[in-house]
Amino acid sequence: MVAQTRAGTAPGGLRKVSVERLGIDQHGILRTALQRGGDYADLFIEATSPLAILCEDDRIEKVLTGTERGAGIRLVSGGRTAYAYTNELTTSSLLELAGEVSAAVRAGAGAGEQPLRLVRLRPASDVPVRIPPETVTTDRKAALVLGANRLARRMDRRIRQVQVVYRESRQQVLIATSEGRLVEDDRRYLTAVVQVVAAQDGVIQTGYESVGGLAGMELLERTPLDAAAETAARRAVMMLSARKAPAGRMPVVLGAEAGGTMIHEAVGHGLEADLAQSGLSVYSGKLGQQIASPLITVVDDATLPEQRGSFRFDDEGTPAQRTVLVDRGVLTTYLYDRLTAMKDGTRSTGNGRRESFRHRPIPRMTNTMILPGRDRPADILRGTPRGLYVRKMGGGQVNTVTGEFVFEVSEGYLIENGSIGEPVRGATLIGSGPDVLLSIDRVGSDLGFSIGTCGKDGQGSPVSDAQPTIRIPEITVGGEVR
Repeated sequence: MVAQTRAGTAPGGLRKVSVERLGIDQHGILRTALQRGGDYADLFIEATSPLAILCEDDRIEKVLTGTERGAGIRLVSGGRTAYAYTNELTTSSLLELAGEVSAAVRAGAGAGEQPLRLVRLRPASDVPVRIPPETVTTDRKAALVLGANRLARRMDRRIRQVQVVYRESRQQVLIATSEGRLVEDDRRYLTAVVQVVAAQDGVIQTGYESVGGLAGMELLERTPLDAAAETAARRAVMMLSARKAPAGRMPVVLGAEAGGTMIHEAVGHGLEADLAQSGLSVYSGKLGQQIASPLITVVDDATLPEQRGSFRFDDEGTPAQRTVLVDRGVLTTYLYDRLTAMKDGTRSTGNGRRESFRHRPIPRMTNTMILPGRDRPADILRGTPRGLYVRKMGGGQVNTVTGEFVFEVSEGYLIENGSIGEPVRGATLIGSGPDVLLSIDRVGSDLGFSIGTCGKDGQGSPVSDAQPTIRIPEITVGGEVR
């Protein structure tokens, strides 16, 4: 792999990334990258403009903003990748960089002599933004943050700390490939997080709630930041008086409000093609096999409006699409980027993603979910005499090779006679992804989303996850042993 860094941030405001405005010879750059041979090359140009507002200790502590531009050039040859990047967006600089990438290949195929015609593609789906964040003043955004802070602090005298973080980012990308694709995408991400700490008699509990998506300020009209602050404060205070969760094997009902943390961690990563191809997934070599209950269908869909993992094109120029990974329990495909698709002799599923121009693309999830079933959520609960009801999942760890996981429960309740009973704290879910998928016996007709930034190979990608209410007939719950 070749890497080149030219440090610094591009001066001036953020402008649309277009070949016409930048005056970059994308044809010449791709030909130069392929001059000594290779199977595939692409050029990724990016401009970003972030804004972050942090409220802590009852005041605005930080307002951070800036702009940055850069480009990365990739060459794939014989299943290996050479990648280099720079923030000097001139044809001469990029031609030099392409030459360095080309030097990593000694195939001598003379691919640079082949004709190259770039065709601009239009997106198959759109992700419109009604109120672009840049049209709203920073003062107005700070006022929303301060208002959420005040509301959370007023909820209860036992609240000791409140932190509110608002983030927005505009990412404009242009991608040109040796297969003749030329695409542009304009992505506006907005997220806000409220974290509340409550304390009483030596017991300290934390409540956390987030909102966000690929959207503008209209998102905070439909899902107000004040509502997130109220939820986080209520959760922190409620957990102060919650009893410790009982330990042992028991039924667990995951409510739709829990979001898709379980499906993302215990299943989704194992279905990314690079892990499956390298034998680092419990699902390696299991295409066409039954890996889940017939009630379970798992989909990855980057076309969903406003969801945090959506886009028009992935970071290799492949149009956003909906991919059925598990169809009624049967594994149908993996999540592919361009490189892993070449290795398996198939097509990319549009899951080639990168954190920025400094990173090469790898297979990543977008919006991953278990599709709704036919059961009414209330009936699932009534049909479960005892067990644990999970309303909100926390963090966790997963071994993709074995499928074993441990997840924290940030808001959970005992199920008593088919109803939600008293709250419990300190619960963890311990099990195996394949075992859990195969055992699920009830799937609700609802659907709830959660958002996050997924980390892999040192890169972060915006994602969302979703699931309906589901019942796991028996799983190990970590807690207090009696």
